Amino acid sequence: MSHTRLRGFSRSDTSRAEAFSDGVLAVAVTLLVLGLSDPAHRPGGLGHALLAQWPAYLGYLASFGYISVIWLNHHQAFVRIRLMDRGLHAANLLLLFTTTALSFPTAVVADAIQEAPSGTDARVAVALYAGLAAAMCLSWVVFYHQLARRPEVLEPDVEDTYVRHGRLRSWAGALAYGTAGLLGVLVAPLLAIAVFVVLPVFYFLTSEGFPQGRDH
Repeated sequence: MSHTRLRGFSRSDTSRAEAFSDGVLAVAVTLLVLGLSDPAHRPGGLGHALLAQWPAYLGYLASFGYISVIWLNHHQAFVRIRLMDRGLHAANLLLLFTTTALSFPTAVVADAIQEAPSGTDARVAVALYAGLAAAMCLSWVVFYHQLARRPEVLEPDVEDTYVRHGRLRSWAGALAYGTAGLLGVLVAPLLAIAVFVVLPVFYFLTSEGFPQGRDH
C-alpha cells in the first residue's frame, strides 16, 4: 500500500489547539489562587489579617477577570477558525505565553500595595502589570493579523467585521493598559488597579465585536 508523504508544515483541524489552550488557560487561572493564603496572625487577629491583604483580593479579581475574558474571546475565535497553520499555531502559543505569565505581576502588585499603597515599589509593580497586560493585548493583535493574512483558515460565513474589530479591541486594550500603567506610576498606583479591574468588563461586553458590527 502506498503512502502520501507529507511535506512541510501540514494544516490541521483546531481540536488539538483548542484542547491544549483550554488546559493552559485553566492552569493560568489556577496559578492566580496561589496568591491567596492564610495570613500570619496573632490569636484573635485573623479578621484584621484577612482585611490587611485586600490588595491580593483586588489582584485576583483583576487577573481572573482578564483571563476569563481571554478564554471567552479565545472560544469565540475558534468557533470561526476551521484550520490551523504554522503561523496561527505560533500566534496562539504567543497568546498563551503572555497569559500564563500574569500570575507573576499579580503577586508582585499585591505584595507591593500591601506594603505601601503609594510607594515606589507599588508604582513599579503596577507598571510591570500594565506592561504584561499590554503585551497580552498585542499578542491578540498578532493573532488577528495572522487571520487577516490567511483568511482561508476561517469558516466561510465569518462576519466581515470580525478580524477588523478584533484588531481594534486589541489595540484599544494595549493603549488602555499602557495608560493605566502611566497613571499608576505618575499619579497613584491604586488608580491603575481600578482600571485593571474594570477593563475586563470592556472585553466581556465586546466579545462579539462592537455593536455596530454585529449581524442582526
